[in-house]
Amino acid sequence: MKIKKGDKIKMLSGIDQGKTGNVLHSYPSSGRVVIDGLNIVKKHARKKKAGEKGQIISMPRPVAVSKVILICPKCNQGTRIGYKISKLENKTEKLRICKKCEAEI
Repeated sequence: MKIKKGDKIKMLSGIDQGKTGNVLHSYPSSGRVVIDGLNIVKKHARKKKAGEKGQIISMPRPVAVSKVILICPKCNQGTRIGYKISKLENKTEKLRICKKCEAEI
């Protein structure tokens, strides 16, 4: 999966279309990400002990990776992600790059 925890993304569809946020969690096996402050749903929680009240909790839900696009930190635009392999001494490293400005992400 090309989008990782901590990346800044933009929503492409849904009720939060056009809004931006940071990735809190990524779930590569299901192809979903949780974004801070976006795709918020309300969850009803029961009371746990006698004397407590039930409550309504707002929490972010996972959204499909196909519904978001990465925002490049250098050019500040939504972009696709490419890969570049760099060889330093005896070590090879796979780097993510912006397809528009070709900067490292």
